[in-house]
Amino acid sequence: MELKKAQDIVDQWIKEHGVRYFNELTNMAQLSEEVGEVARIIARRYGEQSEKESDKLKDLGEELADVIFVVLCLANQTGVDLQSAFDKKMKFKAERDHDRHQNNPKLK
Repeated sequence: MELKKAQDIVDQWIKEHGVRYFNELTNMAQLSEEVGEVARIIARRYGEQSEKESDKLKDLGEELADVIFVVLCLANQTGVDLQSAFDKKMKFKAERDHDRHQNNPKLK
């Protein structure tokens, strides 16, 4: 799915179910909270921390989707075209990082 379409879907959901967007600072706090939930799962499931029984029921995909949802909200309410920004960033990274990563012996 194109990012523009995802932004449109989130905007439509907000209009139909969410009443309005939370303000940008509230959404930034929400984003931090959602990223924290992803970090908790990763640290316990793939890191060295013990995973509690209650953590084992957490769905990493759902938590990542929550992060994407809030990012899309922030993009919509601040007028960011994420597709354009993402395409520009990928082009930049491809040009900047291709040789650097190809020549990194730690990645071999």
